[in-house]
Amino acid sequence: MRACDGETEEWERRWHALAGELAARSAPDHAPTDDTPPPYVGLAAFQPEDAERFFGRETLTQQLLDKVADRRFLGVFGASGVGKSSLLRAGLIAQLRRSAAEPPVIVMTPGPRPIEECAVQLSGLTGRPAASLLAELRADAANLHLRVRQALADRRATDLLLVIDQFEEIFTLCRDPRERELFINALITATHAPTSRSRVVIGIRTDFYSQCAPYPELAGALQDGQILVGPMTTDQLRRAITEPAVRLGHTVETSLLVTLVADSAGEACVLPLLSHALLATWRRRRGNTLTLAGYQAAGGIQHALAHTAETVYQALTDDERDLVKDLLMRLVALADDPGDGEDTKRRISRDELPADPRIRNVLERFAAARLITLDGDSIQITHEALIRCWSRLRDWLTTNRENLHLRRHLTEAAEDWEALNRDPGELYRGNRLERVRQLAVGNPATLSPREQAFVNASIAAETDHHAEIRRHTRRKHLLFAMLALVVATGTAVITMYPTSQGSGNTPCWTSFDPVNPEGAPMDQYYRNCEKAERRVAAVDEEDKYQHKTVFDLQPDEVAHWRWNSTTKDHHYTTVYVTTRGSGR
Repeated sequence: MRACDGETEEWERRWHALAGELAARSAPDHAPTDDTPPPYVGLAAFQPEDAERFFGRETLTQQLLDKVADRRFLGVFGASGVGKSSLLRAGLIAQLRRSAAEPPVIVMTPGPRPIEECAVQLSGLTGRPAASLLAELRADAANLHLRVRQALADRRATDLLLVIDQFEEIFTLCRDPRERELFINALITATHAPTSRSRVVIGIRTDFYSQCAPYPELAGALQDGQILVGPMTTDQLRRAITEPAVRLGHTVETSLLVTLVADSAGEACVLPLLSHALLATWRRRRGNTLTLAGYQAAGGIQHALAHTAETVYQALTDDERDLVKDLLMRLVALADDPGDGEDTKRRISRDELPADPRIRNVLERFAAARLITLDGDSIQITHEALIRCWSRLRDWLTTNRENLHLRRHLTEAAEDWEALNRDPGELYRGNRLERVRQLAVGNPATLSPREQAFVNASIAAETDHHAEIRRHTRRKHLLFAMLALVVATGTAVITMYPTSQGSGNTPCWTSFDPVNPEGAPMDQYYRNCEKAERRVAAVDEEDKYQHKTVFDLQPDEVAHWRWNSTTKDHHYTTVYVTTRGSGR
């Protein structure tokens, strides 16, 4: 296709759709219909209760246990898809729960408000209301340390283990720098205080390592307290593939095992893809045997995930496809610079979704395929591998990137507006409002109720603002017109009725002139002045060029003349007249 300049991505979509149709037709012949629990978890991370089918990380789990016993703050770094979350849950936590001490464990992800999430999780340990804990933590970072000490006062032989998975969310989802810094300070204080009763383990992607550097206490804590999770070895892959199936009485064809190891070896981010491909292969098993044919029908490691996503997508109606496009793009946190970082998954609440009854069916379809995870009120992509591997989703993110940034800002602005009791000062105006207005007109069904209310309020406020400007402009114009009328009327009155009367009927031919400070006789400037019955004409006879200015004054009312001389090229001459008295 590339050699012929063909549309490879379009043909890839068609291939996935055809493969899904063929798989659906062949499924009844090969896939058992019983409710046997699968040996593989697919895209989802292993949980503590999945420890019986978690294999391949035994050595690393023991190293992690030793590190936690030795240090109070530990960072677990690794690429996306290397298995950090599974290691923390099905490895570390599962082993601690089996130990004699069985320390209290809290597992959390930061989300957009890490302090709030920490308060919610800590309330179960302390017995205090989450709202009260939240106020205390925001008031002073040291309160986390104090509350943990208080909660464990009767359990002197153990410490709290606080596991914070996906720690990178404090950089990708938390928009408040103060809350981010406060959360970090609370963790550092809780683990570094002389009377500390806390141990903290954070799981974080390696590409966010540098973002920890601006926080000196965090960088110092990670300096010697970290574990790097790398790809599995060949032997570890073999155990991860075969042991879960054997435990449930299944077998893996040798040819399939060889192919899986060859396709996975050396790949750091392959584990969720491998687990998903194994789950899809198990669903196509022949009896109790996972076969190479079933693996190939599923699309293999490279295409099984995209094939599953495309199959679910193609089964939707056209309207539902528009909804799922908006849904999945909401579930992605965009990298600031696509060339310097990867897009990550984003957890949202249901009230961020459009108020459309069809959205429930879309959610259930994708959740049933384990492509997204529904947890109470929250929704998230099960694994970021979906962002990397499904070409349709990648295309959506690429072609709509500018609008997505605008849309994300709208979502956050609407949340802030709601949190501040719909403060009018938070509303959009100007160019930003115009861009959002165009977005809303083009995609009205994709706005959540909160976003729609925010846009409507912004438009109404902008309309009122422009109306007030027009009213102010009209008032200003009216005022200027009235002032002009007053000035014109006053000028006319002054012209028609001199303010005072002088004495005598003979004009004075001398006057002070700034150009003539010595007071020379005015007749050196003015050669002739001719009086008419209701007019006064001034004539310059030196250059034989006559200029006339006519005034509605009686000749005997003229006291002083001042001639502002001009050249012949000018068409106008100014004559300043001073009447007898103080008028001008």
